[in-house]
Amino acid sequence: MIVPRTNLVLLAALTLVPSLGVAVSLPGFALPAAGLIGAIVVIAAVDAFMGIRNLKTFHVHLPTKLRWIRGRNAKLEIVFESRSARSVRLRVGFDFPPQLVPREEELIVDLPGHAGKHHVLCDCLPTQRGLFKIEGCYYEAKSPASLWDVRGRNLQPVEVRAYPNLESERKQVASLFLRTNRTGMRAMRQLGQGREFEKLREYVSGDGYDTIHWKATARRGHPITKLYQTEKTQEIYVVIDASRLSARLQVPGDPSQGTHLDRYIAATLVLGLAAEKQGDLFGLLTFGDRVFNFVRARNGKEHYSACREALYRLEPQTVSPDFEEIATFIRLRLRRRALLVFMTDLDDPIIMESFQRSADLICRKHLVLVQMLQTENVHPVFSNAAVATVDDVYKDLAHHLAWHDLRQLSLSLQQHGVTLSLIAREEFSAQTTSNYLRVKQRQLL
Repeated sequence: MIVPRTNLVLLAALTLVPSLGVAVSLPGFALPAAGLIGAIVVIAAVDAFMGIRNLKTFHVHLPTKLRWIRGRNAKLEIVFESRSARSVRLRVGFDFPPQLVPREEELIVDLPGHAGKHHVLCDCLPTQRGLFKIEGCYYEAKSPASLWDVRGRNLQPVEVRAYPNLESERKQVASLFLRTNRTGMRAMRQLGQGREFEKLREYVSGDGYDTIHWKATARRGHPITKLYQTEKTQEIYVVIDASRLSARLQVPGDPSQGTHLDRYIAATLVLGLAAEKQGDLFGLLTFGDRVFNFVRARNGKEHYSACREALYRLEPQTVSPDFEEIATFIRLRLRRRALLVFMTDLDDPIIMESFQRSADLICRKHLVLVQMLQTENVHPVFSNAAVATVDDVYKDLAHHLAWHDLRQLSLSLQQHGVTLSLIAREEFSAQTTSNYLRVKQRQLL
């Protein structure tokens, strides 16, 4: 594609228009005027042809896949391959989606003669997580006589995967892992003697009578003690609610802070790192009105990458959560006792009642923790210092009633062994990981 430059417009205005005027007013100058017009047209045509031919000597190579981090500056690498002996200046642009914000809308690239392969970096900032596509690259160069702008394009799509940013969450939970030294010895005190049988040994003064193996004692004729060890490998599953309530903003009126689901995903990935460090098997389950994705509990870097791939494209759905469906799925698919960490919002009375019914189906076999993000609409009375008017008093009372309902739900679930935690936004990842480590310490599984 060619576009006329300002030089061509000025040349046409200064030569073609006067020549046509002279040819019309003075018939004797019609032939010289026609010759001048023809010469200018030929020059412009030759210049356009040369510009198109020169541009064909350039090839643009784009990457096929990119993995970036949300909120972190990234670089898009473009390779220009040139076989021209002349230096060329290119104006380069990309078809970025709105979620990818480039530092500069256009790039000016100077390619020297006989450049071969020339690498160019374009700075970009992904503002959201998810899967996006850069729909090609467009570039433009001047013709040899600077009469035309010759444009080319490479419509190869670039797939960009923007993953959640865990930098702030990792800083919050870093202190939780300082309880182990470099040799791998555990500095965190374990409560109890373990539940997995290890071996038998001779009775030692101080052993409890409840640890004596009476059958072995009877066979050998002297006291024998049972030894237990802590179960080192356990299954941890995070169950993420991606229904309509998860689309609420963490900070009302500030979309840059993300939704509830964004916070749940970040906390899940941090918890996966913690489970890997503790030697447990980590699994994943996402749902709305049905089960969206299920990743069986495993460990290792490849498994963590698979969990991250399953989460980075997860978006809130405009449906209500079906806890009966998820409870049935868990009972059918999870045969081994596991720790289930639900990340959901239960401040809706109907959803609250549905979860309470479904929890009875799984809490008998599995250990269930519920992590809920605290909102501004749920807090006890007299805890808000900004109450100034009568309307604020009634609004604060409504928030207290919502908090009271959650408190009653927590007490009701606690009778069935389910723990409900209402956590602030800034402490969600750290508190979730701390609750998991507390379960490990107390050997509740």
